[in-house]
Amino acid sequence: MASAKQFVLEICVESIELAREAQRGGADRIELCRQLSLEGLTPSFELMQRAREQVSLPLHVLIRPRAGNFCYSDVEFEQMEEEIVAAKRLAMDGIVLGILNSDHTIDVNRTRQLVALAYPLRVTFHRAFDHTPNLMQALEDVVCAGANRILTSGGKDQAISGLSMLSQLIERASNRVIIMAGGGINEQNVAQIGRISSLREFHCSLGQGSANSGTGQPRFFEERVRNLYRSIATANHSSLLVKS
Repeated sequence: MASAKQFVLEICVESIELAREAQRGGADRIELCRQLSLEGLTPSFELMQRAREQVSLPLHVLIRPRAGNFCYSDVEFEQMEEEIVAAKRLAMDGIVLGILNSDHTIDVNRTRQLVALAYPLRVTFHRAFDHTPNLMQALEDVVCAGANRILTSGGKDQAISGLSMLSQLIERASNRVIIMAGGGINEQNVAQIGRISSLREFHCSLGQGSANSGTGQPRFFEERVRNLYRSIATANHSSLLVKS
């Protein structure tokens, strides 16, 4: 769906309190997870339900059964299927997932199965994408699997270091899949990232997974989201249209 807004700000949170503060701060979408210190795991059914009751923004839920690599056993894959079914039942708006083969290429067949199971929910392929040996081929594989969006830092630890590749991915993706930047994005660098790469979507956790993030204080978190939103809004995005 087209929007007059020139960007989308997605905030990743692991609590209902921070989800509400992200909404107040101007976020456009929430990614819901738990244990961000482990780079995120599937949230509890209770958290999904409470979020749906208390947050009006679109809610995308991470489907990740364990920490570590992204090669999953049959049992773990079945767990992912069950979690997607539960997310649909709890009226989530989207799913975030990533599955790789043992050689770190995209597991197209399993991804396609989960995309079909999630339908009509939107599907984001998360930063497992950045672990692949060839990002351009990985993009084609994600498109083939039917996902709607790729969350990536351009193959680097942080998006600010992957701007050249992010720009190439956007050009290669065309209108087939949305490229959303994530990884170390904050109030200080988000405008630069947006200007240089022509990105339209930004994913931020604002350091929640770090021990000294300070984001345990909800009002402080709300203000950080608001500042992040303002930083993006002041960037030179006048020629962009965004897909929501």
